[in-house]
Amino acid sequence: MAGGSIAAYDYVIVGAGSAGCVLANRLSEDPHTKVLLLEAGGAATGLFKDMPMAFPKYVLRRDLNWNFQSEPEPYCGGRRIDIPRGKGLGGSSMINGMVYARGHRLDYDDWAARGLAGWGYADVLPYFRKSEKSWLGRNRYHGDSGELEVVVPASNMLYHEIRAASIAAGFPATEDYHGEQTEGFQRSEMTVVRGRRAGTARIFLKPAMKRSNLTVQPRALATRIRIESGRAVGVDYVQRGHHLTAMTDRAVLLAGGVYGSPQLLMLSGVGPADHLTSVGIKPSVDLPGVGQNLIEHPFFFAGWKVRPRTFRSELRVDRATAWVLKWGLLGRGLFATNGAAGNLFIRTDPQLDRPDMQFTCMSGEVSARELWFPLFGKKPPHTLGVGVSMIKQDSRGEVTLRSADAHDAPRILFNLFKERSDVDRAIRGLRAIRDIYHRDPLRSLIADEIAPGSTVASDTDFEKFVRATGAITQHAVGTCRMGVDGDPRAVVDASLKVRGVEALRIIDASVMPDVPGCNTNAPAIMIAEKGADLIRGRALPRADLAAG
Repeated sequence: MAGGSIAAYDYVIVGAGSAGCVLANRLSEDPHTKVLLLEAGGAATGLFKDMPMAFPKYVLRRDLNWNFQSEPEPYCGGRRIDIPRGKGLGGSSMINGMVYARGHRLDYDDWAARGLAGWGYADVLPYFRKSEKSWLGRNRYHGDSGELEVVVPASNMLYHEIRAASIAAGFPATEDYHGEQTEGFQRSEMTVVRGRRAGTARIFLKPAMKRSNLTVQPRALATRIRIESGRAVGVDYVQRGHHLTAMTDRAVLLAGGVYGSPQLLMLSGVGPADHLTSVGIKPSVDLPGVGQNLIEHPFFFAGWKVRPRTFRSELRVDRATAWVLKWGLLGRGLFATNGAAGNLFIRTDPQLDRPDMQFTCMSGEVSARELWFPLFGKKPPHTLGVGVSMIKQDSRGEVTLRSADAHDAPRILFNLFKERSDVDRAIRGLRAIRDIYHRDPLRSLIADEIAPGSTVASDTDFEKFVRATGAITQHAVGTCRMGVDGDPRAVVDASLKVRGVEALRIIDASVMPDVPGCNTNAPAIMIAEKGADLIRGRALPRADLAAG
């Protein structure tokens, strides 16, 4: 092994995921600031890497994935749960479903109520707007000049049928679930630019890489933060067999995500002292909260066999070829979408103050293999699928080290459905989606229920289904959470500074004290926007929510 090379920068960013790409862009805007971005993976490859409809294929690509699995989940029959996690420039934004959602305004007001000044809804809304170029244009909830284009499909198969059935079941429709009416059924918003996936590497990082003061090092695995006299002074990393070090004059910025950031902290001696000692690491800062408070949205699939009127109808060779050509030449058509007809946010209990369930209603349901090999083998039945995401839950998990080797994946335990309240919420959600899809005009399309299945009727039956099939949505947060002085489990303060270590901040989804009720890509980008301003000592004005 060769090694020993040392270079100096103003900022060293670890992780080129959604937050890291935004940070690299914003901090390198100052030509006098020298920035290094380290990323363990490479760039996405493949002819269809930017095709929105291709995401089921890319989310399973092992070369673009950390390929994590959970520890045996004690409340799910000891199952190990697969954890898709993007490894490469753009992180999970290069493999996700491209859904744009921010969560309910009360989610952020709850953060402020914990004493986290500057993190209420009126504080964070300007940062959502800063990044956004919305199909709705500029208004008090949306921006029109940001890099991140947010669109809705020009047409959605079954959108009108699902909307009508939702209304028939007693749920409203809304034109903007980020506006005044924050629940109900709406067309699915996507981060797509001219028919191509708008991952953060493409949108934020690639333009910034033209700047001479930004250095991007792919396939560079960070192994340790160098801490001297209580201050972060650099990062050790391995790249193509070489052991290298990047020193910093100002700060190390962790953007490794909910699994990577706590892992690197612990490898560097910052974390629960007893745990670090148990894996042979000498503790330098005892921070019990590192790796704790892991929160994920539990996920279920609900599906029905239906009469031929779904997306699968378009996989016939002549139609599929036409759609591919339309996407490739014009950036339009069915394959320029993620296949979602819409999102429905509901409260499963009318006493709740915000939605606790999100239904991603698909125009059909196909596996990655069926998407790319429609001509081979027995033709599968037409199905209609819904992603059922439980966007509020009470169970908490943890991330711990497997060893002192940075190459070893961390141990991840979600403790899904540990709390009885989560099981009850899941059952209410599954009953609600069944009620919707058994109403006209959807009822006339359905031949049989695949999942949970027509024989699942009692609460006991539903609980068995929940524990046997429950998965995750890839919306993990919380393992380096923000907190106020005196909070023994807080890892960072409201300025995202790590407690007990100078010149070290964490700027990614791991700092969220609780999970917003939504897909978490947009909130991660918001945190990076705000984090960049915190570093630069400035802030956007709070939103005037009373304005007309």
